[in-house]
Amino acid sequence: MEWRKVSVALLSVVFVLGFVFGALAQEGASELEIQTANAAFEAADKGNPDPAWKGQKLTIAVYSAGPRGAISGPLYFWRPYFEKLTGATYDIVEIPFGELREKIFTDLMTGTGTYDIIVGPSWFYGDYIMNDWIVPAQEFFNDPRMPKWEPESIALPVRELYMWGDKLVGFNNDHDGQVIYYRRDILSDPKWQEEFKKEKGKDMPTPPWTWEEVYEICDFFNGKDWNGDGEPDYGISMHLKVGGQGFFHFMALSAPYVVSPAPGDDPAKVTRYHNVYWFDPETMEPLVNTPGFVEALNMLIKLSKTGPSAMFGWSLGEAWDAFLRGKAVMCWSWGDVGSLAQLPDRSSIQGKLGVAPIPGSDKYYDLETKQWVNKENFVANTVGASWHGVISKYCKNKELAAYFLSWQATPQINHWNVVWGWTGVDPGTSYDFLQPSGKATIEEYVATGYDAEDARQFVTAYEEMWTKYPLRQTYLRIPGTPEMWEVYDIHLSEAVTGQVSPEEALNRIAEEWKAIVERYGKDTLKKIYQEAIGYKPE
Repeated sequence: MEWRKVSVALLSVVFVLGFVFGALAQEGASELEIQTANAAFEAADKGNPDPAWKGQKLTIAVYSAGPRGAISGPLYFWRPYFEKLTGATYDIVEIPFGELREKIFTDLMTGTGTYDIIVGPSWFYGDYIMNDWIVPAQEFFNDPRMPKWEPESIALPVRELYMWGDKLVGFNNDHDGQVIYYRRDILSDPKWQEEFKKEKGKDMPTPPWTWEEVYEICDFFNGKDWNGDGEPDYGISMHLKVGGQGFFHFMALSAPYVVSPAPGDDPAKVTRYHNVYWFDPETMEPLVNTPGFVEALNMLIKLSKTGPSAMFGWSLGEAWDAFLRGKAVMCWSWGDVGSLAQLPDRSSIQGKLGVAPIPGSDKYYDLETKQWVNKENFVANTVGASWHGVISKYCKNKELAAYFLSWQATPQINHWNVVWGWTGVDPGTSYDFLQPSGKATIEEYVATGYDAEDARQFVTAYEEMWTKYPLRQTYLRIPGTPEMWEVYDIHLSEAVTGQVSPEEALNRIAEEWKAIVERYGKDTLKKIYQEAIGYKPE
């Protein structure tokens, strides 16, 4: 297809290699995908595969999205290469999202060992660590059979998800976080800039840097026919249906109102009151009903009024589609939106995409002083799963499992997964970020179908958030996390739909979280929570 033209330089590299796996073409894969994959395979470090691995088989558990779906898709795509490389193979066991925890944890609790490798979400770590269920990636670093990969290349907030304490536990793969997307063509249009100034009495901030600015822009555009289709359009697109992962988006929105910088030379230091989001690390008292959360939930409710009422029943895909079809001027979400915007059958906005790091707030609540600080605050997030592989301690061939995951984590293979957006693997390493600060070129993205400026804004937004924002939101990695997030989701929806006040919704969450903490054991969870967020009692 025309939009997937490859650069002459890239094709010449492929042909010079003379390494075309015509027989390895996957069903549904384009010729260009195969050609660029061959080049990545040739360039990636392959270690020294053990001849004893020939004929052996692994079993990999993964989120169910199919052979061309997010996260599971790359496992299918790369399997023939792995077979040629090692003489070994693997079975792929797809598990629906709602069954992941039950099936994986049951296998681990019983010691059955059905799954050698688990490509799972980061919120499983608390259970993994508490029960000693997985073998750390770090144990294989000095094995000469292993392909070499670059943990230090992963943006620090994401790399910390793959670690426990100072030990690297998981293998590099996906890099989840949320940024804000907007219509670059509309916000830069002099006509709309002039009308915004007349209505709001100020210049339109492009891009918006705070949630207050986001609200002003969405409020201005909501109800206007800014796309010229003769119908009123919307300010923002969100998915607010219970069970649709909307709570992740509230995490990203609320972080700058809640997470405050530490005093002294290191503003990112985790103390009892600073750089914490979930619980008081000394008492395990939930922080979810503190004033920062209340302010953030009020902002979410205000934003919900700048989009269609149908959003209250939308799931994630429906919210993405409203933005991608050109009906909403803004949305915030994961990296999928940046890659989906380039697909002609899904998007009408290729070449019109603006992307910026997740907005900050114009004030934050200091938990120590119990006072609002009227100062802009910017907090990076890693909300989502950051799907990546870990090795079960019941794996019968741990070295072969480590070989596969190390090979997939090599810069060339992982970067291929990133630039081909259908994989669901989002950018997050120095070889995904653009030169001169990173190692990638814009041509690598254009070759797979990206508009050059769309790609530049997309990748740069992630790099700036993860490398330049002074603070980052801690991630919840304790046993009981899935139950806590379900509670979060239900009661946030009650507030957004007007069933209860924001204060009441957050109080309900806090009470139910307390009960979950008591059920798992407060002292046990406190120890794991402190380790998970890097808090050291003084």
